[in-house]
Parts: sequence; C-alpha cells; structure tokens
Amino acid sequence: MKTIKTLSLAAVTALSLISFGSFAQSVSVTSSTLDGAEAKIAAQAEQQGAQYKITEANTNNRVHMTAELYK
Repeated sequence: MKTIKTLSLAAVTALSLISFGSFAQSVSVTSSTLDGAEAKIAAQAEQQGAQYKITEANTNNRVHMTAELYK
C-alpha cells in the first residue's frame, strides 16, 4: 500500500511539473483583412519565440482572429 501511495505522489508531482513548464497563451487581433490579422498573430508569436494555431476567425466589416501561442 505504501508503494502505491509513493507512485501516486510521484505521478502527481511529474504531471504538475509538466503543466508549469508548458506555455500557452491566447491572443486576439483585429485587421481589415485575413492576411493582416494572421500577420499580426505571427508577429506576436515570433516576438515571444512561439508557434501559433488559429482557433477562430470572424469576418464582418473587419476581421477578428484568435489564436493560441505555444512553445
């Protein structure tokens, strides 16, 4: 029983270290074109040394785009 508690504690500790070591940030931009909005997101990602994944884009009169930055 003591071995199971020790293994469980080790697993929880390892998982918490992984979550603290990771980086994720949501960013939103607006622009007049899709290309312009993506360029703004790409610039923010480059500035932070991250990659990005676009999660939402909405076009009415202007473009609103949201992305997740991650390392």
